Amino acid sequence: MSTQAWRHLILVRHGATVPNLAGLRCGGDLDAPLTELGRQQAQHAALRIRELDISVGVIVASHLQRTRETAEIVSRLLDGVEVVIEPAFTERHLGTLNLQPVATTERDLDAGVTPTGGESDADFVERISLAAQAQLLPRLEQRPMLVGSKGVARALRLLLGLPVGDGLVNGELIQLDMSAFACRETARCHA
Repeated sequence: MSTQAWRHLILVRHGATVPNLAGLRCGGDLDAPLTELGRQQAQHAALRIRELDISVGVIVASHLQRTRETAEIVSRLLDGVEVVIEPAFTERHLGTLNLQPVATTERDLDAGVTPTGGESDADFVERISLAAQAQLLPRLEQRPMLVGSKGVARALRLLLGLPVGDGLVNGELIQLDMSAFACRETARCHA
């Protein structure tokens, strides 16, 4: 296996929930289950991974139903890849913004407002950074896949110095090169 393969992370956004489909905020402090469409999206993500011939050695997900169930569906379709539950990858806690329309709350979140009863963006990004150091970097040789939210994807992109973009749609997968983050956090860079 090449050194390059050890540096990549596959990230899949969890399948859709009722709040997602309604255009409502659904933070890590709200444990919404997948819808039937969400289960189909998880299946499509697994089939896409197989179609692209991406080797996955371990799947990491938070304890929330939507990420855990997405991970379990993908695991079944990838011949039982191990699923590791890591609560630190829970999406940002949104407090009073939960179940509020995304469109009407976007400006406040973009402005850095911490929702009442929620988590600041800085604390969220720091939590994801620490979780990536503890749970992803040591597993890079296992070819990890992370099932998370679009907020977790945004935090990882920020940590990698990548453009944040519009966020992932439910069931979408991306590949992230973790080289820069691994070098910065471990002070061990390989040419």
